[in-house]
Amino acid sequence: MTAVDAPGVAAGVGRTALLVAHARALEARRPEPLAVDPYAEHFVRAAPGCADWPRDPSQVAPGDPVWERLAGYFALRTRVLDAHLLDAARAGARQVVLLGAGLDSRAFRLPWPPGTTVWELDRPDVLAFKQRVVDGLPGAAPAAERRTVPVDLRGDWTTALLGSGLDPARPTAWLAEGLFLYLPAEIELRVATALDTLSAPGSTLAYEIKSAPECAAVRADPMYTAARDRLGIDLLALFAPGPRPDTADALTTLGWATTTRTPFDHPTPRLPRREPHDPLSANRWITCRKSLSPEG
Repeated sequence: MTAVDAPGVAAGVGRTALLVAHARALEARRPEPLAVDPYAEHFVRAAPGCADWPRDPSQVAPGDPVWERLAGYFALRTRVLDAHLLDAARAGARQVVLLGAGLDSRAFRLPWPPGTTVWELDRPDVLAFKQRVVDGLPGAAPAAERRTVPVDLRGDWTTALLGSGLDPARPTAWLAEGLFLYLPAEIELRVATALDTLSAPGSTLAYEIKSAPECAAVRADPMYTAARDRLGIDLLALFAPGPRPDTADALTTLGWATTTRTPFDHPTPRLPRREPHDPLSANRWITCRKSLSPEG
């Protein structure tokens, strides 16, 4: 078993979902938060090994590489991708698919238009943990029809998604947040081309990648070392090794219009500037829209 395959949310990639959830929980307590997730804190408190994580921003030291800078990145990512999905919904998409959903609570906390269905795809143990937590929260109810699809995205997931009711003749808003970083290059490309086959014109996609392998100075940044030494989350060991595919180019060939942005294209005091040897400099957020045809 590799670190990526570790079960549940106690280790491996599952534990990164707790890291991101806790970043959202902290953000909700900040003045003028970028995003408010009332479920995030409950996920973290229900998981083992998080008791010493700060519960309030006042407990975070200025400049903390994890709970200030990395958490700020996750908060900004949440805000940007929330807006992307809601824009797709306002444009008429009533099918939303969260690939590698982890502890995402968008089905519950976003103001979805009537008739929206949100599918959450992830490993069975991760979805089961989330469901146990949600079931224990009085009044927790999704704002859209929510369907969970337990799958391993490295295998055949489209059959299960279609079996859960996705209609490939209708536009779908796809999201791969914090997913492709951990998948081998060939599987990233396989997931992207598979979702294309299920996407009607007008469908959208947003995903996150790193644009290039990071040098030794970047890999030694406190953001990585602190996450490893303090939280037991070795992000560098979890990231898939080797060159990445040009998935945006592949999607363009299939008829998608793509736009690439960096976190620093979204100015905010929570992530004010690039730092020397910044691990966030290689991060890219790519948004795509499928046109009427590969030529259209």
